[in-house]
Amino acid sequence: MAATHHFDANKLFNFEGFTCVVTGGGTGIGLMASQALAANGAKVYITGRRTEALEKAAKSHDPDKGGKIIPIGPCDVRKKEDLERTVKELESKEKYINLLICNAGVPGPKAEPEHDDAGDLKAKLWENESVEDWNETFSADVTSVYFTTVAFLPLLQAAVQPKGPLPRFAASVITISSMSGLMRHAQGHFSYNAAKGATVHLTKLMSAEFQRAWIRVNSIAPGYFPSEMTAKSSDDNQKSALPAEKVQEKGHVPAMRGGRDEEMGMTVLYLAKNEYVNGQIIAVDGGVLNSVAGA
Repeated sequence: MAATHHFDANKLFNFEGFTCVVTGGGTGIGLMASQALAANGAKVYITGRRTEALEKAAKSHDPDKGGKIIPIGPCDVRKKEDLERTVKELESKEKYINLLICNAGVPGPKAEPEHDDAGDLKAKLWENESVEDWNETFSADVTSVYFTTVAFLPLLQAAVQPKGPLPRFAASVITISSMSGLMRHAQGHFSYNAAKGATVHLTKLMSAEFQRAWIRVNSIAPGYFPSEMTAKSSDDNQKSALPAEKVQEKGHVPAMRGGRDEEMGMTVLYLAKNEYVNGQIIAVDGGVLNSVAGA
Protein backbone atom coordinates (compact mmCIF):
# COMPACT_ATOMS: atom_id res chain seq x y z
CA MET A 1 0.00 0.00 0.00
CA ALA A 2 1.13 3.53 -0.75
CA ALA A 3 1.84 6.01 2.01
CA THR A 4 0.88 9.62 1.35
CA HIS A 5 4.45 10.67 0.52
CA HIS A 6 4.44 8.22 -2.38
CA PHE A 7 2.01 10.54 -4.17
CA ASP A 8 4.50 13.40 -4.28
CA ALA A 9 4.52 14.58 -7.92
CA ASN A 10 8.32 14.76 -7.84
CA LYS A 11 8.37 11.03 -7.15
CA LEU A 12 5.50 10.04 -9.42
CA PHE A 13 7.06 11.80 -12.40
CA ASN A 14 10.75 11.41 -11.68
CA PHE A 15 12.50 10.32 -14.88
CA GLU A 16 16.05 10.08 -13.58
CA GLY A 17 17.71 7.10 -15.24
CA PHE A 18 15.20 7.08 -18.12
CA THR A 19 16.51 6.96 -21.67
CA CYS A 20 14.07 8.15 -24.34
CA VAL A 21 13.96 8.58 -28.12
CA VAL A 22 11.73 11.14 -29.82
CA THR A 23 11.33 11.28 -33.60
CA GLY A 24 10.64 14.71 -35.04
CA GLY A 25 12.05 16.00 -31.76
CA GLY A 26 13.46 19.26 -33.09
CA THR A 27 10.19 21.22 -33.25
CA GLY A 28 6.55 21.30 -32.18
CA ILE A 29 5.06 18.49 -30.14
CA GLY A 30 8.23 16.39 -30.37
CA LEU A 31 10.21 19.17 -28.74
CA MET A 32 7.52 19.73 -26.08
CA ALA A 33 7.71 16.04 -25.18
CA SER A 34 11.51 16.14 -25.06
CA GLN A 35 11.51 19.19 -22.80
CA ALA A 36 9.03 17.62 -20.38
CA LEU A 37 11.04 14.43 -20.09
CA ALA A 38 14.44 16.12 -19.81
CA ALA A 39 13.15 18.63 -17.23
CA ASN A 40 12.30 15.67 -14.99
CA GLY A 41 15.62 13.89 -15.32
CA ALA A 42 15.47 11.85 -18.54
CA LYS A 43 18.16 11.53 -21.15
CA VAL A 44 16.31 12.28 -24.39
CA TYR A 45 17.68 11.53 -27.85
CA ILE A 46 15.92 13.60 -30.51
CA THR A 47 16.07 12.69 -34.16
CA GLY A 48 14.70 13.97 -37.46
CA ARG A 49 15.68 14.86 -41.00
CA ARG A 50 17.13 18.33 -40.26
CA THR A 51 20.36 18.21 -38.29
CA GLU A 52 20.41 21.98 -37.79
CA ALA A 53 16.92 21.97 -36.24
CA LEU A 54 17.89 19.17 -33.87
CA GLU A 55 21.08 20.91 -32.78
CA LYS A 56 19.27 24.23 -32.26
CA ALA A 57 16.55 22.55 -30.20
CA ALA A 58 19.06 20.76 -28.00
CA LYS A 59 21.14 23.90 -27.48
CA SER A 60 18.13 26.12 -26.71
CA HIS A 61 16.21 23.75 -24.44
CA ASP A 62 18.70 21.46 -22.74
CA PRO A 63 17.87 21.71 -19.01
CA ASP A 64 20.34 23.32 -16.61
CA LYS A 65 20.34 20.25 -14.39
CA GLY A 66 19.02 16.72 -14.32
CA GLY A 67 18.22 15.37 -17.76
CA LYS A 68 19.62 16.10 -21.18
CA ILE A 69 18.44 16.58 -24.77
CA ILE A 70 20.82 14.99 -27.27
CA PRO A 71 20.55 15.25 -31.09
CA ILE A 72 21.13 12.06 -33.03
CA GLY A 73 20.85 11.39 -36.74
CA PRO A 74 19.77 12.70 -39.14
CA CYS A 75 17.10 10.06 -39.63
CA ASP A 76 14.30 9.89 -42.18
CA VAL A 77 11.82 7.56 -40.48
CA ARG A 78 10.37 6.61 -43.88
CA LYS A 79 13.61 4.77 -44.70
CA LYS A 80 14.45 1.45 -43.06
CA GLU A 81 18.17 1.99 -43.60
CA ASP A 82 18.04 5.27 -41.65
CA LEU A 83 16.14 3.59 -38.82
CA GLU A 84 18.63 0.72 -38.68
CA ARG A 85 21.56 3.15 -38.62
CA THR A 86 19.97 5.16 -35.80
CA VAL A 87 19.26 2.03 -33.76
CA LYS A 88 22.86 0.84 -34.17
CA GLU A 89 24.17 4.24 -33.13
CA LEU A 90 22.01 4.13 -30.01
CA GLU A 91 23.05 0.56 -29.25
CA SER A 92 26.65 1.79 -29.17
CA LYS A 93 25.67 4.34 -26.51
CA GLU A 94 22.87 2.74 -24.48
CA LYS A 95 22.00 -0.74 -23.20
CA TYR A 96 18.27 -0.04 -23.49
CA ILE A 97 15.64 2.67 -23.92
CA ASN A 98 12.60 3.18 -21.69
CA LEU A 99 10.44 5.19 -24.05
CA LEU A 100 10.00 5.76 -27.78
CA ILE A 101 7.83 8.62 -29.03
CA CYS A 102 6.82 8.35 -32.69
CA ASN A 103 6.06 11.97 -33.49
CA ALA A 104 7.44 12.65 -36.99
CA GLY A 105 4.78 13.30 -39.64
CA VAL A 106 3.53 15.52 -42.48
CA PRO A 107 0.25 17.42 -43.02
CA GLY A 108 -0.50 16.17 -46.54
CA PRO A 109 -2.38 18.05 -49.27
CA LYS A 110 -5.37 20.29 -48.58
CA ALA A 111 -8.55 20.51 -50.67
CA GLU A 112 -11.77 21.78 -49.06
CA PRO A 113 -14.92 19.79 -50.03
CA GLU A 114 -16.95 23.01 -50.16
CA HIS A 115 -19.12 22.49 -53.25
CA ASP A 116 -22.64 21.03 -53.39
CA ASP A 117 -22.43 20.27 -57.10
CA ALA A 118 -20.77 16.89 -57.60
CA GLY A 119 -18.92 18.05 -60.69
CA ASP A 120 -17.44 21.03 -58.88
CA LEU A 121 -16.68 18.86 -55.88
CA LYS A 122 -14.84 16.34 -58.02
CA ALA A 123 -12.86 19.06 -59.77
CA LYS A 124 -11.73 20.64 -56.50
CA LEU A 125 -10.58 17.38 -54.97
CA TRP A 126 -9.28 15.73 -58.16
CA GLU A 127 -7.17 18.68 -59.22
CA ASN A 128 -5.72 19.55 -55.82
CA GLU A 129 -4.70 16.09 -54.64
CA SER A 130 -2.70 13.27 -56.15
CA VAL A 131 -2.09 9.59 -55.50
CA GLU A 132 1.53 10.50 -54.81
CA ASP A 133 0.44 13.02 -52.14
CA TRP A 134 -1.69 10.41 -50.43
CA ASN A 135 1.07 7.80 -50.53
CA GLU A 136 3.56 10.27 -49.08
CA THR A 137 1.17 11.18 -46.26
CA PHE A 138 0.54 7.55 -45.34
CA SER A 139 4.24 6.74 -45.60
CA ALA A 140 5.17 9.50 -43.13
CA ASP A 141 2.19 9.30 -40.77
CA VAL A 142 1.41 5.58 -40.62
CA THR A 143 4.00 3.30 -42.23
CA SER A 144 6.92 5.06 -40.55
CA VAL A 145 5.25 4.77 -37.14
CA TYR A 146 5.05 1.01 -37.57
CA PHE A 147 8.62 0.49 -38.79
CA THR A 148 10.08 2.92 -36.25
CA THR A 149 8.41 0.99 -33.44
CA VAL A 150 9.51 -2.37 -34.83
CA ALA A 151 13.09 -1.12 -35.23
CA PHE A 152 13.32 -0.17 -31.54
CA LEU A 153 11.55 -3.20 -30.05
CA PRO A 154 14.77 -4.96 -28.91
CA LEU A 155 16.10 -1.82 -27.20
CA LEU A 156 12.75 -1.35 -25.48
CA GLN A 157 12.55 -4.96 -24.31
CA ALA A 158 16.14 -4.75 -23.05
CA ALA A 159 14.87 -2.36 -20.36
CA VAL A 160 12.51 -4.99 -18.95
CA GLN A 161 13.35 -7.58 -16.31
CA PRO A 162 14.79 -10.20 -15.95
CA LYS A 163 17.75 -8.84 -17.92
CA GLY A 164 16.87 -5.16 -17.63
CA PRO A 165 16.31 -3.17 -14.43
CA LEU A 166 12.63 -2.35 -14.96
CA PRO A 167 9.41 -4.28 -14.22
CA ARG A 168 7.10 -5.56 -16.93
CA PHE A 169 5.33 -2.84 -18.96
CA ALA A 170 7.71 -0.13 -17.75
CA ALA A 171 9.01 0.32 -21.31
CA SER A 172 6.57 1.93 -23.71
CA VAL A 173 5.84 3.60 -27.01
CA ILE A 174 3.77 6.76 -27.46
CA THR A 175 2.50 7.47 -30.96
CA ILE A 176 1.36 10.98 -31.84
CA SER A 177 -1.88 10.61 -33.78
CA SER A 178 -4.41 13.46 -33.93
CA MET A 179 -7.94 14.46 -33.04
CA SER A 180 -8.29 14.51 -36.84
CA GLY A 181 -8.14 10.72 -36.81
CA LEU A 182 -11.12 10.61 -34.44
CA MET A 183 -13.57 12.89 -36.26
CA ARG A 184 -15.80 12.88 -39.34
CA HIS A 185 -14.97 16.45 -40.33
CA ALA A 186 -12.38 16.28 -43.14
CA GLN A 187 -11.12 19.84 -42.55
CA GLY A 188 -9.95 19.77 -46.16
CA HIS A 189 -7.36 17.14 -45.19
CA PHE A 190 -8.77 13.82 -46.37
CA SER A 191 -5.37 12.12 -46.60
CA TYR A 192 -4.08 13.45 -43.27
CA ASN A 193 -7.26 12.61 -41.35
CA ALA A 194 -7.44 9.16 -42.92
CA ALA A 195 -3.77 8.57 -42.10
CA LYS A 196 -4.21 9.66 -38.49
CA GLY A 197 -7.24 7.38 -38.21
CA ALA A 198 -4.96 4.57 -39.38
CA THR A 199 -2.36 5.60 -36.79
CA VAL A 200 -5.01 5.32 -34.08
CA HIS A 201 -5.88 1.78 -35.14
CA LEU A 202 -2.22 0.86 -35.64
CA THR A 203 -1.59 1.92 -32.06
CA LYS A 204 -4.30 -0.45 -30.83
CA LEU A 205 -2.92 -3.29 -32.95
CA MET A 206 0.63 -2.77 -31.70
CA SER A 207 -0.49 -2.49 -28.07
CA ALA A 208 -2.24 -5.85 -28.28
CA GLU A 209 0.53 -7.64 -30.19
CA PHE A 210 3.59 -6.14 -28.47
CA GLN A 211 2.35 -6.67 -24.93
CA ARG A 212 3.71 -10.20 -25.28
CA ALA A 213 7.14 -8.52 -25.25
CA TRP A 214 6.05 -6.50 -22.14
CA ILE A 215 5.98 -3.24 -24.10
CA ARG A 216 3.04 -0.83 -23.80
CA VAL A 217 1.80 1.27 -26.73
CA ASN A 218 -0.49 4.29 -26.31
CA SER A 219 -1.30 7.36 -28.38
CA ILE A 220 -1.80 11.06 -27.84
CA ALA A 221 -4.32 12.64 -30.22
CA PRO A 222 -3.55 16.38 -30.10
CA GLY A 223 -5.81 19.22 -31.11
CA TYR A 224 -4.36 22.58 -32.13
CA PHE A 225 -0.87 23.00 -30.69
CA PRO A 226 1.82 25.44 -31.81
CA SER A 227 4.03 23.64 -34.32
CA GLU A 228 5.38 24.04 -37.82
CA MET A 229 2.33 22.12 -39.03
CA THR A 230 -0.12 24.66 -37.56
CA ALA A 231 1.97 27.84 -37.57
CA LYS A 232 4.06 27.08 -40.70
CA SER A 233 7.36 28.17 -39.10
CA SER A 234 9.59 28.11 -36.03
CA ASP A 235 11.65 30.83 -34.37
CA ASP A 236 15.37 30.72 -33.52
CA ASN A 237 14.60 28.49 -30.54
CA GLN A 238 12.65 26.04 -32.71
CA LYS A 239 9.36 27.17 -31.18
CA SER A 240 6.14 28.16 -32.99
CA ALA A 241 3.36 30.59 -32.07
CA LEU A 242 -0.37 29.96 -32.43
CA PRO A 243 -2.42 33.06 -31.54
CA ALA A 244 -5.72 32.38 -29.79
CA GLU A 245 -7.56 34.41 -32.45
CA LYS A 246 -6.47 31.94 -35.14
CA VAL A 247 -7.94 29.07 -33.16
CA GLN A 248 -11.12 30.98 -32.36
CA GLU A 249 -11.69 31.55 -36.10
CA LYS A 250 -12.23 27.83 -36.52
CA GLY A 251 -15.43 28.04 -34.47
CA HIS A 252 -15.27 24.55 -32.95
CA VAL A 253 -12.73 24.84 -30.11
CA PRO A 254 -14.52 25.28 -26.75
CA ALA A 255 -11.24 26.20 -25.01
CA MET A 256 -10.95 29.17 -27.41
CA ARG A 257 -7.18 28.76 -27.72
CA GLY A 258 -4.49 26.34 -28.78
CA GLY A 259 -2.93 23.86 -26.40
CA ARG A 260 -0.03 24.96 -24.23
CA ASP A 261 3.36 23.25 -24.40
CA GLU A 262 3.04 22.27 -20.74
CA GLU A 263 -0.34 20.59 -21.37
CA MET A 264 1.25 18.32 -23.94
CA GLY A 265 4.14 17.67 -21.58
CA MET A 266 1.76 16.59 -18.79
CA THR A 267 0.19 13.98 -21.05
CA VAL A 268 3.54 12.60 -22.16
CA LEU A 269 4.73 12.21 -18.56
CA TYR A 270 1.50 10.45 -17.56
CA LEU A 271 1.60 7.88 -20.35
CA ALA A 272 5.32 7.29 -19.94
CA LYS A 273 5.08 6.59 -16.23
CA ASN A 274 1.70 4.88 -15.71
CA GLU A 275 2.46 1.21 -16.33
CA TYR A 276 -1.23 0.25 -16.03
CA VAL A 277 -2.25 2.12 -19.20
CA ASN A 278 -1.99 0.23 -22.48
CA GLY A 279 -3.72 0.60 -25.85
CA GLN A 280 -5.33 3.94 -25.05
CA ILE A 281 -5.87 7.01 -27.25
CA ILE A 282 -5.90 10.23 -25.23
CA ALA A 283 -7.31 13.28 -27.00
CA VAL A 284 -5.80 16.57 -25.81
CA ASP A 285 -7.94 18.85 -27.94
CA GLY A 286 -9.53 21.64 -25.90
CA GLY A 287 -12.93 19.98 -26.24
CA VAL A 288 -13.06 19.88 -30.07
CA LEU A 289 -14.39 16.32 -30.13
CA ASN A 290 -17.34 17.51 -28.07
CA SER A 291 -18.21 19.93 -30.88
CA VAL A 292 -17.36 17.91 -33.99
CA ALA A 293 -18.85 14.54 -34.90
CA GLY A 294 -16.65 11.62 -33.92
CA ALA A 295 -15.56 8.76 -36.14
